[in-house]
Amino acid sequence: MSNENSKLARRKFVGWLGVFSVGGLLGSRLLKQAKPEPKTVRMLTQDGKLVEVDAAVLNVSKKRITDDELQSWIKK
Repeated sequence: MSNENSKLARRKFVGWLGVFSVGGLLGSRLLKQAKPEPKTVRMLTQDGKLVEVDAAVLNVSKKRITDDELQSWIKK
């Protein structure tokens, strides 16, 4: 009788161990996906400094400027 109780107790232990390990793996995946990295864009300021700006605050016009416009924009 004690041998059967021992086997039953061992099976319960292994079963709960499996449940907690799978739960831990799923929980760690959810935590990793919950923290997206903010996307930043490097831009050049008018006085020639390089800064990083959050991409969410930019208005994207998708219009390219010409070399003449760029050269007239930079202060020397």
